[in-house]
Amino acid sequence: MKRLTGLALGAALVALATTAGCSGEQAAPAGDAASPATDRAKADPSRYLSQPLVTEIYTADPSAHVWDGKIYVYPSHDIDGPTPEDDLGAHFEMRDYRVLSMDSIGGKVTTHPVALDVKDVPWADKQMWAPDAARKNGTYFLYFPAKDKQGAFRIGVATSKSPTGPFQANPQPIKGSFSIDPAVFTDEDGKSYMIFGGIWGGQLQRNVTGSYDPDGSKTDLEAPDKPALAPKIAAMADDMMEFAEKPRDVLILDASGKPILGGDTDRRFFEAAWMHKYQGRYYLSYSTGDTHYLVYATGTSPYGPFTYQGRILEPVEGWTSHHSIVEWDGRWWLFYADTQLSGTTRLRNVKVTELFYNKDGTIRTINPMLK
Repeated sequence: MKRLTGLALGAALVALATTAGCSGEQAAPAGDAASPATDRAKADPSRYLSQPLVTEIYTADPSAHVWDGKIYVYPSHDIDGPTPEDDLGAHFEMRDYRVLSMDSIGGKVTTHPVALDVKDVPWADKQMWAPDAARKNGTYFLYFPAKDKQGAFRIGVATSKSPTGPFQANPQPIKGSFSIDPAVFTDEDGKSYMIFGGIWGGQLQRNVTGSYDPDGSKTDLEAPDKPALAPKIAAMADDMMEFAEKPRDVLILDASGKPILGGDTDRRFFEAAWMHKYQGRYYLSYSTGDTHYLVYATGTSPYGPFTYQGRILEPVEGWTSHHSIVEWDGRWWLFYADTQLSGTTRLRNVKVTELFYNKDGTIRTINPMLK
């Protein structure tokens, strides 16, 4: 494949975006399409490092995987619902998932039919937020958070023999699961782990005692001088359907070995954990939420502890940053999202750009805006 970097990659994806609207296998639902009536005339494509992968639906929170040489992206599917915006994300009213696939970065993107709908998940009530996927022994697993009938986020699992679905959901959420943003990392030895959690609307702060407290804090521990809430990790059972152990904290430390504090909002964990491995080291990346950075820490075990290293992505246009990092064709790629198409927090579009490492293994910070 011809090497595309910087503006060249952006130009390629501009062309991609113009054709993506006709690549879907199923028409977008009424009121869902990013039509000229909802597109922003002021959103000059040349302002952005990368362009939307698809334009016929709104997508966010991209979880990318490479299977059999093909790239599959498992995003949230944003819809324009009636709920007013608030700090707990009630306006993110997603109700189903649709998988994107492509044979190469910069190539044609296919938007597949609905892979899973909230109405087909017996325990779930609403808000099908950021998912992830895994594969084992020919079965594909879709992991997803949703609110149950009591308003508590749980994490469910659904299976399929196809990477694009449709997926059949288990009738109950994963035992011992809570909060949001499941990300499943499979190590070189074949063992898989789920990293998950998020504060504020993600409810991590309402599960500190081991059970959901609907009257708990709306934000975090409300203790800025104490260690911040940590993402959780648990090894997966052999069947990939349950945890093999009780979830434990993933500690994130500063350079002196002390825990990142709750008041350190430029570095503390907020949501959107992702794990990958590069040159023998484990990289834990995540969003800082209200300060809008994607940052990362490194360690020698998937359980941590992890030492904070720096920023991956400066703030995008829009409130949220949620990402994935994947290797394809010997190069590394960052999948993320912004609000270029709509200019509206709840209606986002997935993008991709190349990610580069320095010789010492640190990641070069990316600015998603060119001007």
